[in-house]
Amino acid sequence: MAITTKIRPRALVRASGGPRYAVALAVDALGTGLLRPFLLLYGVLVLRLSASATGIAMTAGVVVALVCMPAVGRWLDQGARSTVVAASMLVRVVGVALLLATPAGHGWPFAAAALFLGIGNQAWPAAHAALVATVAHGRERDAALAAGRALRNAGLGVGALLATVCLAGGPTALRALAAVTGLAYLAAGALAWSVRLRARPATAPAGGRADGPAPRMRALLAANVVYVFCLNVPEIALPLVLVTRLHASPVWSAAVFVANTVLVVALQVPVTVLMSRFSRRTVLALAGVVLAVSYLGFLAATSLGGGWGAPAVALVSVLCTIGEIIYAGSATALVTALAPAPVLGRALARFQLSTGLGLAVSPAAITALASRGSTALWGSLAAATLLSASAVATEKDRATRLSGHPGRTPSGCVSSAAVATQTKQSAVARQGVEPK
Repeated sequence: MAITTKIRPRALVRASGGPRYAVALAVDALGTGLLRPFLLLYGVLVLRLSASATGIAMTAGVVVALVCMPAVGRWLDQGARSTVVAASMLVRVVGVALLLATPAGHGWPFAAAALFLGIGNQAWPAAHAALVATVAHGRERDAALAAGRALRNAGLGVGALLATVCLAGGPTALRALAAVTGLAYLAAGALAWSVRLRARPATAPAGGRADGPAPRMRALLAANVVYVFCLNVPEIALPLVLVTRLHASPVWSAAVFVANTVLVVALQVPVTVLMSRFSRRTVLALAGVVLAVSYLGFLAATSLGGGWGAPAVALVSVLCTIGEIIYAGSATALVTALAPAPVLGRALARFQLSTGLGLAVSPAAITALASRGSTALWGSLAAATLLSASAVATEKDRATRLSGHPGRTPSGCVSSAAVATQTKQSAVARQGVEPK
């Protein structure tokens, strides 16, 4: 039985953690947009490091930061919610402070700063999803997660736009942007901590398991590594193709990136609500199909060459963004639906590990494939994504093999037999939320 949700702004704000938490998300995203897209430039222009050394330090920071995710998952399963979100923001304050204190020509302090920034960036998605899952339930939770993503993308876009305007000031402007970013992280962390929300770790939904390991979700996690490549297509793959293959103006790359941001902000919630009439697993598989079709569209567009190639790529990028929106609205929601409450944190941490791994390897994979031609790049991405979508669609949820989960279907949706008890379960789950 499908369950749909109407878009009610006030209800979305409450389901997302409340007004103060929404402000914290906006401030954090704005600060992140000021610095993260230009961190490489900071290392090269301000610290006078080589581009290769800066890139290696940034990649190493992201990869090493993933090691912290199991600890984040256990912390969440102990009941912490707003504290973990605040910590993910405040640890980035340390990273910015190290960045500002790093003397020119010194690579190791920059690597340490990248590590702290990476820890915060990796821990935040899991902590945020756990907080929303504690406050909201069912399809309301899915819409709240989508609203959080839309708000974050809006903040990132505004921050990046402001930073772009300020870049004319050179190294001094970059240092100022870093300082403002640190202050934004500090303010956001304080706001998130003031929400003071936690969950009783012993509380489980009605009919749920009170103990046991987090669901394996092997096919879902493996597929997610491939799905995540779509997030780097507008930033890496398309600029690479447009500039080096089609010899188009960089304006086209900027236009594609801006369009991607605007579409995510405008459509993330409506599309997620629209897709709520289908099971989450079905929607996630559909996202893979849409992404694969868009990759084949890019292959066809790049073959046009001349004056038609760039406009065709920009047009196909809209379809790719729709696939990204469908993916983002269903993936985390499916994990929160599959994981029993006592192990939700560990399940989200494992999912973020797969996301972080995909984000870490995708730049190298995309550039390596692009060097072999458009067919190798887009054909490989399309084939891998279709294979991943098939794996997602056919994976059997652990819940269907456990008698303790009678209300779950293989799709992660609430079955018709469980609809009658959904209200009661939500009430029980909400009683598990307590002030810190």
